Amino acid sequence: VNFICDAPDIQAISFVGSDQAGQYIYERGSKNGKRVQSNMGAKNHGVIMPDANKESTLTSLVGAAFGAAGQRCMALSTAIFVGEAREWIPELVEKARKLKVNAGHEPDADLGPLISPAAKDRVCSLIQSGVDQGAQVLLDGRGIEVKGYEKGNFVGPTILHQVDPSMRCYQEEIFGPVLVSMEAETLDDAIKIVKSNPYGNGTAIFTTNGATARKYTMECDVGQVGVNVPIPVPLPMFSFTGSRGSFRGDQNFYGKQ
Repeated sequence: VNFICDAPDIQAISFVGSDQAGQYIYERGSKNGKRVQSNMGAKNHGVIMPDANKESTLTSLVGAAFGAAGQRCMALSTAIFVGEAREWIPELVEKARKLKVNAGHEPDADLGPLISPAAKDRVCSLIQSGVDQGAQVLLDGRGIEVKGYEKGNFVGPTILHQVDPSMRCYQEEIFGPVLVSMEAETLDDAIKIVKSNPYGNGTAIFTTNGATARKYTMECDVGQVGVNVPIPVPLPMFSFTGSRGSFRGDQNFYGKQ
C-alpha cells in the first residue's frame, strides 16, 4: 500500500474498503500529490413510513439486510420504523426467520457464510455489544449449525431492536447479517437520526406519498437515496455518490458527477 501511495509514476488511486485503510490511503496518497478516491464504511438506513406497502417493504428489508450475509457496502443495515409502522416488526422477524442459511453453492441457500473466522467473531462481538448495552434481540443468528459445514463461518439473520445511536452496534458498520431496528415518532425524527450518523453512503425510504419521498430525499443528506428501492446502487453511467464519512476524494467512481 505504501508503495502505491508513494510511487511517483502512479498518479491516481481508487480504493474500496474499511474506514481505517481508506483514510490512511487518502491522506498518504494526497500528501504525495495523487488524486485519491476512498470509498469506505457505511450505515445505510431504511425509513419505513406507515403508508408504505407493507408486504413489498418487508420483503425488501429482508433481502437488503441479509442478502450476501450482509457483506456489502450498500446493505440496508438499519431500519427506522416511523409511527404505526412499528407494528410490522413481528412480521419482519418471521420473514427473516424463514431464510435458509447454507453454503453459498447449495441451491436452497438464502445466505451463506461470512468470509472468515475473524469476520464471524467480529459480527458476534457486535451483536453481544448490543445486548450488553440494552438492545432487544428479536432474532439471534449466533450459534447456528449448518449440516455438513459444521466448521463454517455462519451467522444467521439477526435483528436487534430498541437500539439507540449511542450503541456500538449502531455506530459501527457490522458487515454481517444483522439488522439494527429503531423507532421514530415522525419523519422529522427519522431524518434527524439519519443526519446524525457520520456515514452517508446510501439510504432508502418506503412510502406511497410523493411529498414524503421528496422531503426525505432533499433533507436526509445522504449521497444515494432510494424511494421504495432498498439498495440504491446506480447504473454505471451515473456516479456512485457516497458522501460524508463514507467517502474521501474529489470525484466518485462510475459516471460523470
